[in-house]
Amino acid sequence: MNQLAIQPESIITSPSSPGQLAIECWFDDSCVLDMDYFVRTLCGIKAKGVRPDLIGSIITNYASKWLPDLSDNDPKKQCSTSFKESPESVTALWMKKRFFVETLVGILPPEKDCVPCNFLLRLLRTAIMVGVENGYRLELEKRVSWQLDQASLKELMIPSFSHTCGTLLDFELILRLVKRFLNLDEAVKSGVALVKVAKLVDCYLAEAAIDANLGLKEFIALAGTLPSHARATDDGLYQAIDTYLKVHSDVSKSERKSLCRLIDSRKLSSEASVHATQNERLPIRAIIQVLFSEYTKLNRPSDLASSFSSTRSSKNLLEVPERCLSKREVKAQQSETRKLREEVVRLQCQCNSMQAQIDRLMEKKKSFFRWPKLGVSVLRPFSMIDTIEAGVEGGGVGEVGYGPRTPKDIKGKMVQGRMTPKWRKSVS
Repeated sequence: MNQLAIQPESIITSPSSPGQLAIECWFDDSCVLDMDYFVRTLCGIKAKGVRPDLIGSIITNYASKWLPDLSDNDPKKQCSTSFKESPESVTALWMKKRFFVETLVGILPPEKDCVPCNFLLRLLRTAIMVGVENGYRLELEKRVSWQLDQASLKELMIPSFSHTCGTLLDFELILRLVKRFLNLDEAVKSGVALVKVAKLVDCYLAEAAIDANLGLKEFIALAGTLPSHARATDDGLYQAIDTYLKVHSDVSKSERKSLCRLIDSRKLSSEASVHATQNERLPIRAIIQVLFSEYTKLNRPSDLASSFSSTRSSKNLLEVPERCLSKREVKAQQSETRKLREEVVRLQCQCNSMQAQIDRLMEKKKSFFRWPKLGVSVLRPFSMIDTIEAGVEGGGVGEVGYGPRTPKDIKGKMVQGRMTPKWRKSVS
């Protein structure tokens, strides 16, 4: 059995940085894969007082060398000797990988940032693939949740190895990781980390929405897990929802409304708002909310400018100079503002015309039904936004739900009152 090419004393006295130590050849390339010897050597290194980040670099370098699934596809870190070249059966190779992963999880330092999050995600993917025990998997999930803000989208795309799951990606795993991250203490979970995780989740949703087998409940569960203040903008969430609606064309109207409730129209950028107003896959209610929020944004700068000027004149505040817009930018803003205002005016005119038609129908109904004994049901009041949805989606006011024009028993009562039998006196 070959020995390791470096001793613990030389590791301690080495002045190199952790990044350089990971690149250096810590072990001889010709050494055999002996996990017991590696664990004993690592315990001796820990006893010498080596920093946890150096211990983590030793583990990641050793694991990437002997198991290519744990490497980051860097050809410099690939080793000529690995599990694939061993002349063994598939079952023995599978069991050896499982033992290898479980041993790595057991010797990881307890500190938080000693091992990169992407390496932990690759280790978690391999652990799920080879079917490690539940305790090792939970330990890896806990460690990944500590550093979820440092993860990359590529490493989060873990496939589903379960035959009972219909989706291509392990959607439930990502949901558990996000929930674990949100349950961390505020001292561990900062606001910047929360924003990074929100962007990562939106990108993951946009990629997972392509899967036709992804259910609506799973999508809403992951998208609605994050609090509202985690997203500085909802453009990523809007893109994910639009992709989901494009792939899942059989989504009902109520399900579309439940999806659009996740979007805060006030957090959409101008480009996303223009795209949303022209998106035929969105319900009418969501489009109107986007239009009104944009109309509010257009009127807000003038109010803020007037209030700021009055405050500055009273308190003599220094005005921060702003960058002057070019003529092209000014023309683009003016044309966009004009289009939004024309769209709002058009919708208001359409709403007013539909309301006038409804009022005329109401007057006709009141003049037609004059009989108090016929039992005509009272017309239900309906809101303004329902009127717009019924008129735009139904193609007219005729689809608005009124009660029946005549009661069902009118004909019976009229026939009964008109054909009352008159009995003649008996001749006998």
